[in-house]
Amino acid sequence: MSAGPSQRQREAASAPLPVLLDRLDLSSLERDRFLGDPEPGGEGPLFGGFVAAQAVVAAGRTVAGGFLHSLHAYFLRPGRHDLPIRYEVDRIRDGRSFTTRRVLAQQGGEAIFEVATSFVRPEPGIAHQSPMPEAPPPETVPDWEDERARILGDPARRRPDGPVEVRICDPDDPDPAVRLPPRRRVWMRPRGALPEDALVHAAVLVYATDRTLLGTAARPHGLPWGHRIGASLDHSVWLHHAPRFDGWVLFASESPVAHEARGLILGALYDTSGHRIASVAQEGLIRVPRGADPGRTRA
Repeated sequence: MSAGPSQRQREAASAPLPVLLDRLDLSSLERDRFLGDPEPGGEGPLFGGFVAAQAVVAAGRTVAGGFLHSLHAYFLRPGRHDLPIRYEVDRIRDGRSFTTRRVLAQQGGEAIFEVATSFVRPEPGIAHQSPMPEAPPPETVPDWEDERARILGDPARRRPDGPVEVRICDPDDPDPAVRLPPRRRVWMRPRGALPEDALVHAAVLVYATDRTLLGTAARPHGLPWGHRIGASLDHSVWLHHAPRFDGWVLFASESPVAHEARGLILGALYDTSGHRIASVAQEGLIRVPRGADPGRTRA
């Protein structure tokens, strides 16, 4: 008689958004210390956006009022899928308008992630923004995972759907000889409804902001999927409105500079009404696999 499915297999087969929301419900160990289960399944290291989302929840659990308006993070070591993550929160400042928390994430006694977060109480004041870029409707452009499988030339390599749906307006070209502008637009939305909790909306939005950025910096170098090795080094997010992630959001990114295998990517997120809800900055490591043509890294 064959054995039944493992817990990990059952989780992987579950709807991806409820699994993520369950993982964001951290266990409280003691004051300012929390324990999180790792992202289920997956290949290679933990997705950095997942660790950042759990860290946002850990920080927010120690804040009495206000909502997340910025974070500045460093990815220190690759996370693992087989160990719980311990989050330690340092209460840096509690002010009338702004509250600051620092969070250190550890696995197996080693630091894997560090982030400074800031929470703010809303107040009236100046307001302006640049217009939202034009983009085709999300229903008319291909799914991110379908496009990845196409670029890799193997439908069997399509990964399971994740908790956030991504549709790509500016596809890569499978031919490494083709150089594309270092710009990209994608649509994103949760694969289901989020609870009425501003902290959860902020955490899932931060989770989504770590998607697609390294590929933006790789486009002018002929490095589509299968032709590059990459990792996020640091990550910053600014939320310009009280966080809501209820539907489609346009994520427009560009990479103004890359040097010594490090690419800088800047991003902006807009809701369907054209409001800029968040801004993002990330530096990522992008390397050519050993044995590939080093000239391919030149713009």
